[in-house]
Amino acid sequence: MTEIKKVAVIGAGVMGSGIAAHVANAGIPVILLDIVPTGANDRSALAKGAIEKMLKTKPAPFMHPRVAKLVTPGNLEDDLDKLADVDWICEAIIENVELKRKLYAQLEQKRKKGSIVTSNTSTIPLDLLTEGLPESFAADFAVTHFFNPPRYMRLFELVKGPKTKPGVIDALRQFGDVKLGKEVVDCKDRPGFIANRIGIYWSTVATALAYDMGLTVEEADSIVGKPMGIPKTGIFGLADLTGIDLGPHVVGSMLRTLPKTDPLLQFYKADHPLNALMQKMIKDGYTGRKGKGGFYRNRGKEALDLKTGEYRATKRANLESAKVARKGLRALVEHEDKGGQYAWGVASRVLSYAADLVPEIVDDIMAVDIAMKTGYAWKYGPFEQIDQLGTQWFADKLKAAGMPVPKMVEVAAGRPFYKEENGKAYRLTTKGDYAEIVVAPDAWMLADMKRGKQPIASNRGASLWDVGDGVVCLEFHTKMNAVDADIITMVKEAAKIDKKGFKALIIGSDSDNFSVGANVGIALFQANIAMWPAIEQGISEGQDAYMKLKYAPFPVVSAVAGMALGGGCEITLHSSAIQAHAESYMGLVEVGVGVIPGWGGCKELITRAITNKKRPGGPMPALAQVFEAISTAKVATSAMEARDMLILRDSDGITMNRRRLLADAKARALELAKDYKPPVPVEISLPGPTAKAAMSLAVDGFFQQGKATRHDVVVSGALANVVSGGNTDITEVITEKKLLELERENFMALIKTNATLDRIEHMLTKGKPLRN
Repeated sequence: MTEIKKVAVIGAGVMGSGIAAHVANAGIPVILLDIVPTGANDRSALAKGAIEKMLKTKPAPFMHPRVAKLVTPGNLEDDLDKLADVDWICEAIIENVELKRKLYAQLEQKRKKGSIVTSNTSTIPLDLLTEGLPESFAADFAVTHFFNPPRYMRLFELVKGPKTKPGVIDALRQFGDVKLGKEVVDCKDRPGFIANRIGIYWSTVATALAYDMGLTVEEADSIVGKPMGIPKTGIFGLADLTGIDLGPHVVGSMLRTLPKTDPLLQFYKADHPLNALMQKMIKDGYTGRKGKGGFYRNRGKEALDLKTGEYRATKRANLESAKVARKGLRALVEHEDKGGQYAWGVASRVLSYAADLVPEIVDDIMAVDIAMKTGYAWKYGPFEQIDQLGTQWFADKLKAAGMPVPKMVEVAAGRPFYKEENGKAYRLTTKGDYAEIVVAPDAWMLADMKRGKQPIASNRGASLWDVGDGVVCLEFHTKMNAVDADIITMVKEAAKIDKKGFKALIIGSDSDNFSVGANVGIALFQANIAMWPAIEQGISEGQDAYMKLKYAPFPVVSAVAGMALGGGCEITLHSSAIQAHAESYMGLVEVGVGVIPGWGGCKELITRAITNKKRPGGPMPALAQVFEAISTAKVATSAMEARDMLILRDSDGITMNRRRLLADAKARALELAKDYKPPVPVEISLPGPTAKAAMSLAVDGFFQQGKATRHDVVVSGALANVVSGGNTDITEVITEKKLLELERENFMALIKTNATLDRIEHMLTKGKPLRN
């Protein structure tokens, strides 16, 4: 199997440059080539410009600016010789078969023997791409279809041809999974593969039906949005996001390559009024968010009237069916209002379409569900949605509507597509029997370990699970994993697992977020009735629980995914090690609600900064870094950035694939457990009042410039008191206990101010910080 150590991407457009950036995110050198622009002074201007643009783009294609150095720009006339030591060449030029074939002929002359060549085509079948090319080329060729933006969209569709060597597919699958962090789905060589085959039909149906049934864009998005497990952008918002000008190209490509009997060709009408409207929008520059606007403009304040083609003020959708959808998908599609009828119109067609494509596009129903969840960000895949409706109910409903029942629904014969029995999970096959869903030992989710088991201990906030080999997993399960008294209780319970014969602990879950921080709603309630002793007790309990974890006689590894903020970040700081998903968002954000970290977050960052062997000069630069990070509620937008902030240490690990995170954390915990010794208590020296004065002076300057509010000054003053060490000087020793006392005292002083209580209430009601 080829080991991919160096990559080249041909095509520096949005997709090509994004793929190159993500390869660099994996720490792999990559060459980015494009054509020589006519009359250009710099012959590699397109590739260089793409890199420069990506360094300014938000959300960022690069996980850290420094990885951009791994991307070497060039051009297709001067730099093809650089392909001689490249292991994988990924083509990402425009969707034109003849241009692609011409490029492949050039690559064949320059690439090293056995190197892999792939296309990122989104709709063109592989057999058309390799037509007329040497068999040696076809043996090394495959399709690797990324989704935009490549850093964030997890789907990686992999297509082999009849002549593709097995080692090529094995190498791409391994690289895509482990290095790039993707969900690799093997597809058959069919137009649109899996996700776009279904997704293009879905978007065509959903937009046309909205027009035909008289729904506004807001109403359509309120149904084909969160109620149907679709991202909150909805269907028209998604068109704005991806680019309205992209639609005619992908639909056109599908219409040219799909079999004539495909439902897309039966449904699509070239003369549909919506098509004419979209063509006018494109001509006028209304191509979505990248243009002057799309179905929405002016930051969503205006929406397009589909009938008149004119913009008007956005109107909040108020369909009863959208509210009923909280009870489930069936409640939504059974509702009699136009939203319910619209939901059924979309679901009946799209779910039937997806179910009838197995085994044409892929043999495994799970592959379809994974593709739609990771490529289009659906919460549930088509077969999971049919299970929610009930296979028999769905079949009966289709028959009643005079619609054909898909083959796979007939195969199900009233049985679910997925089931669990005796602690194992199964999926229905095309033959009508059930096959076990096998979980890899190095790539699993907590649900796989929990299946058929009971927790070691549990309460409303958290549970302890035996995940094998003497390792326990502490799982949070509050809303967004916000830390409350129940979680603190279970943290203390977790600190005693060695007494039950276990040797290591990992902290993590299958949730989107590790933990968004403390449950501030409880603090606000207590403050409003002046329960100050209870609040202070809660701070003390949290400090005590986290310190018990830090000095436990066994290793504790936090498996961080999504957001780890405030009190959630603090628990990771007290772990023996962190195994972070590459897309982790970590930071101490307490100042946003008018307080400072109170569960040891200040203490941990201070001690890390002071004991950091790489810190410049005396203590002040290091302390200034800590003060700035906490006082501005700085959040790392990747695990790499978290390392810069000292939240992650050099010894902490980064996992690219979310599905591998818990397994990697467990492996790290077992490695540490071999000869584990708790850390030695930290003692440091801090400057005291002189440092506090310097920090306060800086904040006052920001206040005078209007960059800080009056209460920012108060909160920052309390933080400065902690970071400086309080009433001390550089000749004295400060213990962790003393720093925790400073945190607690200053937290309590702030929680008693009206301005802080206003910030907490505003965050709870508005979902964003109050600038007071």
